[in-house]
This record gives sequence, structure tokens and C-alpha cells, in this order.
Amino acid sequence: MSVRRLSAVAPLVAAALVLSACGIDTSGSSETRNVAATSVAPDISEVEPAADPRAFTGVVSPRVDETDIDPVVEDPEPELPATVTDAQGNKVTVTDASRILALDLYGTLSRTVFELGLGDRLVGRDTSTQFDQALDLPLVTPKGHDLSAEAILALDPTVIISDTTLGPIDVLLQMEEAGIPVVWVESDRNLGNVGDLTRMTATALGLPEAGTLLADRIDAEVEEVTAKIAAQAPADRDDRLRTVFLYVRGTAGVYYMFGQGSGADDLIDAVGAYDVADEIKWKGMRPVTAEGLVAAAPELVVMMTGGLKSTGGVDGLLEKLPALAQTAAGRNKRIVTVDDSLVLGYGPNTADVLNALAVAVIAPEELS
Repeated sequence: MSVRRLSAVAPLVAAALVLSACGIDTSGSSETRNVAATSVAPDISEVEPAADPRAFTGVVSPRVDETDIDPVVEDPEPELPATVTDAQGNKVTVTDASRILALDLYGTLSRTVFELGLGDRLVGRDTSTQFDQALDLPLVTPKGHDLSAEAILALDPTVIISDTTLGPIDVLLQMEEAGIPVVWVESDRNLGNVGDLTRMTATALGLPEAGTLLADRIDAEVEEVTAKIAAQAPADRDDRLRTVFLYVRGTAGVYYMFGQGSGADDLIDAVGAYDVADEIKWKGMRPVTAEGLVAAAPELVVMMTGGLKSTGGVDGLLEKLPALAQTAAGRNKRIVTVDDSLVLGYGPNTADVLNALAVAVIAPEELS
């Protein structure tokens, strides 16, 4: 493996912590509300902010409508061959986009292919691709998020769009050696690079103009929803809920707190909460410590639904992290969870995810 390829492994180690989406566990003590939303979150501009968001107790799990696929172009015809310089610095030429695999930890790339109007050319999917239109596609990650070379080759793809969030990396290198064009896109996800990710995916598939249309649409939707959120959220930072993002897999004994540069910081700030990572100098993705939780003093925890379930619910989480139990977030069991595949995906439905989270933070009663 070249030095350039080794540089791809670091993001994989961190990102591969995230597992497939699963439902929220609503077990908990009888005096605390554990709210699992049964309907899609309303528009943030139409809700009444809680008079005292710090008084709310319990778990809120806002839903996002993943079935709302709206291609920017109907039945597009890719302009091929298309040559791109990918995120690994490789110059890749795609001559055939009739059988596409778009694979990453979040299902973002496959959804992007659908939104570009090429959904009918997708021949397989990863575990995190859970929207209805793609569920009948065969899995190429039959064991969690592990890529199967055999499953990929059986689908005879003509192009693969992927990143370093799925492994083993050697499987994708094997596909390159087999002569299949593999376009590596950026693995780091945040609000600032959604457009770049979209445009590279589209350009590699011979649809640069459609990519610009989709990127512009996503940017406009994000700009619109963040403006609505800003209008509803407390203007004073001290009035916003002190918030941390926890990544947890209780069955594996994995407890991480995500900080600056993890993508979670963008998310928290955008939905009207106060991300304390900068204040406590918590950078990247690091194992959570009692000292870190005490310094953060969170009033709200954001996490993945599968993570909460893996600990046995709220009580299990607080048992595993006694320092959290001593914070305001722990005492009030004030937790917001979002489906694992959505929360840090930063794809075409980013605006919907931001809206749902903002409602859960600013107006939790709307989801009860």
C-alpha cells in the first residue's frame, strides 16, 4: 500500500465506529418521558419554542422522511468518458456508468446517485442505505459494514464511488486491480463540504451540470433551514443548551465524545444548541472521560439511536457513564437521538436532518 493510501486509513479507523441504524430503546424510569416520535418533525418555523427548554425531561427521537427522493434531472444521459482527480489524488476515467455502486458509512452516496436521477443504475447498496427506493438492492456489506469482494464482483459494477469509511480498504484496492474504476471521495463530512462531495460524485458519473444543480439545491435548503432555526433559537449563547455528541456502542465497550472537527460540532451549532467542545478544547473523536464530561457540563446529549439502544437505554447509559449522571443532561435524561445513518451523513437530506434536530432541541414538546 502506498503512502498516499495509508493516509486514507486514519479517517476509516474513526468513522468505522458508526454502525447501522436501528430503533431507539424507550426503556427508562417511569417518572421520565421517553419520547419516540411517530411522525416526521414539523417545520421549525411552525413550532412554538419551549418556554424553558431546560425544564424538559426525557428522550426525543425526531423522524426524518427518507423516502422523499426528488431527482434534479429525469432520465439523464451521462456524458462519458469522464475524468476526475479524486480525493486520493488519483486521476480516474469512467467510461461506463450503467452499473453503479455508491458506498459509504452513511448511505449518503447512494442517495446522491438517486437524487442525480441515476437510481435505476445502482446495482447494490451498503448497510446504511435504508430508504425505500433502494431496499431491494443486494447488500455488498453482508456483515455490518464490512465490504465483501465476492458480493461486489458478483454485481459486475462498471464504476464504484466510495470513501475510506468502509473497509477493509483492501477490498476496494482489489476492485481497482480488477480494472473497475474506483472514485474515492472525501471521507470527512461537515456542512462546508456537502456541495463538493455532491459535485465530485456527479462529475465522475458524467453529470457535472446535474451535480451543480443538486449541490445548489442542497446549499439553498440548508441556508433556508438554518435561517429558520436562527429565528427560533435563543440569540444569546448562554441561553442555548450546553450540548455534547456521544458516540456509544455499549456492547463493544466503546464510548466516544465528538469534538472540534468531527462534524458533530457543525451539527450542534446549526440546530440552535451550544457545542461546548471549543470551550473545553475537545478536539476530534476521543474516548469520553469523567473529566471531559464534568468540564462539558452538558444540559443535552445528542447521540445515535443505535448507540442508546446498545447500552440498554437511558438507565444503562447513565450506569456506564456515572459522570454523565451527575450533569444536568443526566439528571433530566435529556437526550436527542437520530438514526445512525442520518446524523452525520451530510448528504442531500441535510436540511431535513437539521430541521428535525432543531425541533427536538428547541421545541421538544412538539414531538411528544
